Amino acid sequence: MSAWAQGFRVVLMMICAIVLSVGMVGAQSAPQSPALGPETNLPLPRFVSLKASETNVRRGPSLSHRIDWVYTRRNMPLQVVAEYGQWRRVIDRDGQGGWVHYTLLSGARTVLINEQATALRARPDEKALENAILEPGVIARLAECNADWCKLSAGGYRGWALKSALWGVTPEEIED
Repeated sequence: MSAWAQGFRVVLMMICAIVLSVGMVGAQSAPQSPALGPETNLPLPRFVSLKASETNVRRGPSLSHRIDWVYTRRNMPLQVVAEYGQWRRVIDRDGQGGWVHYTLLSGARTVLINEQATALRARPDEKALENAILEPGVIARLAECNADWCKLSAGGYRGWALKSALWGVTPEEIED
């Protein structure tokens, strides 16, 4: 390599380093805004539920990709973490995931009971009357959430459960 080419390469590397460091400083001081999906312009990640009682989960975003497994619970909450065309990359409560066609997903919010014997209470209060006890793995419809509690319906029962006992809603999320 000639001396001129070598010098040019060094200068080019220095310019790249400066540009990257300026970008890093700007990124650190800029307020973080939620990522938006390139296809839907909706926030990523976000929670959805399964429309179908049987849903193929694929290794990649097309019908030609291998099916890794099949979800078999209608209304199961999932978290969308990526979008590609008509496909959504989802993960479940256990962190397992794959690609699902968007027509198999619903914006209707559901949650999964995470803890043993979760009380469904008449009011968002630890001392309120228990309407029902929900076992782990029960899927409930999400109606609303405040800072610590979510109003749910499951199996003909309605009431409030502690947000910390649920998967399918973030701790800071407030739903009306």
